[in-house]
Amino acid sequence: MRLEGKKVLLTGCVANIGRAAAERFADEGADLFLVDIDPRVAETAGAVRARGRRARSHLADVGDPDAVQKAVEEAVGFLGGLDVVVNNAGIQRSGVVEEFAYADWADTLRINAGSCFLFAKYARPYLKNTPDSAIVNTSSIAGTHGGPPSLSAYSASKGAIVAFTKVLAKEVGPFGVRANALCPGWVDTAFNDPVIEFLGGPQAVADDVATNVPLRRQGTPEEIAGAMVFLASADSSYMTGQALVVNGGAG
Repeated sequence: MRLEGKKVLLTGCVANIGRAAAERFADEGADLFLVDIDPRVAETAGAVRARGRRARSHLADVGDPDAVQKAVEEAVGFLGGLDVVVNNAGIQRSGVVEEFAYADWADTLRINAGSCFLFAKYARPYLKNTPDSAIVNTSSIAGTHGGPPSLSAYSASKGAIVAFTKVLAKEVGPFGVRANALCPGWVDTAFNDPVIEFLGGPQAVADDVATNVPLRRQGTPEEIAGAMVFLASADSSYMTGQALVVNGGAG
């Protein structure tokens, strides 16, 4: 129960890592305000309540400033405050640069990196009044080393999250707020289907993982959720401005 009584806003939580995170946060004692553009977020809220915690779902475009401001205000009203913000919402669109539409590039940056900026901007006044508060931004090893061919926009957005988080930590640290980025490697979810298809299909990726990941497997959403809990909890109380890589040891 490392998050007992904590008030958490979590984005991108319909499936995959976000759904696993919502359930793990609930198991650790948190109450949650769940934000997604997909109506199935209501199912995630139901799963949290089934674990005995309070939860409310909220539909919003996380790249829209007005929508984000409203989401934060409603989260504070429902939860009675705010202790933790986890920016997990993201999209992945693949294509080599010369064939990639600028609209897709811009949308990837708007959703992936822009949402981290917006939720930090509007949540910061509430977090500053809360001891041991934290912001966790989901990046990727694509943001630290660059992803495979076809992931230029995704890699750029995730790299922006790492850089933004390092500066954010310096700004909010004096108020007792921590900010860290989480950088998963290959995780076995449908989120990666576009790049898997581009790289030649599941077997091609499996061969690459077997060769280049020391643990010889992809991670699971539950393993990434565990790292999120660590960054959100007092277990990482002297850790801020960091990019925590969880990638099975891949170089």
